[in-house]
Amino acid sequence: MYPTPAYEAGEVRPIKPANILASLPLPTTGEAFEQILHCRNLRIERIVSSPEPETTRYDQDQDEWILLMQGAASLEIAGDRVELGAGDYWFIPAHTPHRVLATSAEPRCVWLAVHLDPSDVQAE
Repeated sequence: MYPTPAYEAGEVRPIKPANILASLPLPTTGEAFEQILHCRNLRIERIVSSPEPETTRYDQDQDEWILLMQGAASLEIAGDRVELGAGDYWFIPAHTPHRVLATSAEPRCVWLAVHLDPSDVQAE
């Protein structure tokens, strides 16, 4: 029920409705990151990939759940090649090496990435 204790304490603020596919940045190389929400141990980002992604290898302290909202992409996760299309999602545990290998030019890849503290994750 609203207002919650966290809201009353000023820890959580309501945000305005927005469309994740609107006003996309168009990076020429790499990716454009936009933080949508950061609350305690949770961070949500919109990521827009260029057709020429940087192949930076990530090894993050937080778990990451990714959803490819549009486009197609090839990733390397823990040494395995993974092909994703629009609507596909993947869970990447903390400290799992991963990187983007290739992304589609049209439509651009738009991702929703949810980062959270590993201690907060419960397997279903």
